[in-house]
Amino acid sequence: MERPEDKRRGMIYVVGTGPGDEDMMTGRAKDALDESDVIIGYRLYTDLIRKSYPDKEIVESGMRQEMDRCRRCIELARQGRRVCLICSGDAGVYGMASPMLEMAQREDFYDVEIIPGVTAALSGAALLGAPIGHDFCIISLSDLLTPADLIEKRLKYAAMADMCIVLYNPASRSRAEGLKKACDIMLTILPPDRICGYVMNIGREGTKTGICTLSELKDEEASMQTTVFIGNSKSRRWGDLMITPRGYDIG
Repeated sequence: MERPEDKRRGMIYVVGTGPGDEDMMTGRAKDALDESDVIIGYRLYTDLIRKSYPDKEIVESGMRQEMDRCRRCIELARQGRRVCLICSGDAGVYGMASPMLEMAQREDFYDVEIIPGVTAALSGAALLGAPIGHDFCIISLSDLLTPADLIEKRLKYAAMADMCIVLYNPASRSRAEGLKKACDIMLTILPPDRICGYVMNIGREGTKTGICTLSELKDEEASMQTTVFIGNSKSRRWGDLMITPRGYDIG
């Protein structure tokens, strides 16, 4: 997009900081944080990086204040400051890239750069081996911004398409049965012995992985920090790992 010179005010970087471990943050993400004057984010994520950037001004807020953070970014950038808006994973996957760009469009602010990160579908998959080696989709089970009936439809059609499925936000305090309900929906289409896996607390203390069948998965404990992987019809278990073949003839 062309950015008229007269509309440039400071700079906003939208940064996905990865799964939590600083070693898994992309180099460009680290550069953007280094170049910024101010770091803005949800308290959980600012706490994870605070020690690494002791000289930066940090502006933090709680849950469901996403648009307030976006407005604050533009206010500071229009003062000529370099602002880093952070979130976990990748900013473009259920992150802050979309709301920030929507706000920037409304406010006619052009200097926004989206910095790629490592989303849980990728960092979690690496811990499980190769569960998404072929076509896959990501579905969030959170119904805060998406109607429950639409989530159900997406689960059914993804299962019918024989895609590997990655589930984000499988359960929370208000949705304790979220993963169980999703499994029950998919079990109307998929066989109970479909290979699945899960990873808890990716890149943080208490990381845990597990392999199970779809029928077993619905009884597993899960939280917002759990990422779930449902294999396709070719997926298989190898010890503590999942393999979804790409389709090559290995002889």
